[in-house]
Amino acid sequence: QVQLVESGGGLVQSGGSLRLACIVSGRDFDDYMMGWFRQAPGKEREFVTAILWRHLLPYYADFVGGRFIISRDSAKNTMFLDMNTLKPEDTAVYFCAGGTHEYWNEGTAGNPNNYKYWGQGTQVTVSS
Repeated sequence: QVQLVESGGGLVQSGGSLRLACIVSGRDFDDYMMGWFRQAPGKEREFVTAILWRHLLPYYADFVGGRFIISRDSAKNTMFLDMNTLKPEDTAVYFCAGGTHEYWNEGTAGNPNNYKYWGQGTQVTVSS
């Protein structure tokens, strides 16, 4: 059974930092793309960032503006999202996701329909 479990969300002041983690289990993700998406109340789920589990090669949404870094620790089957200089508009539920790909490009990485496996989400709240 494939599982993706996020953790690390919480309440932080504007300008602060958080590290989200996503522990993956149940299959070999070496050939998968892994991503972070977020969904704010009343808004659609949006792409944040993604990597290839084996080769990295990250893509980031424009709004990230160099503030977030995606990484993974293969030995621990864990993907991370380091978020810095957080803004109130970053408030959302953050989801990790995994999927297969034929081609690796920004369009592939950013389309939530390409991801088969999803975590339950972790809430990030940034106060002003």
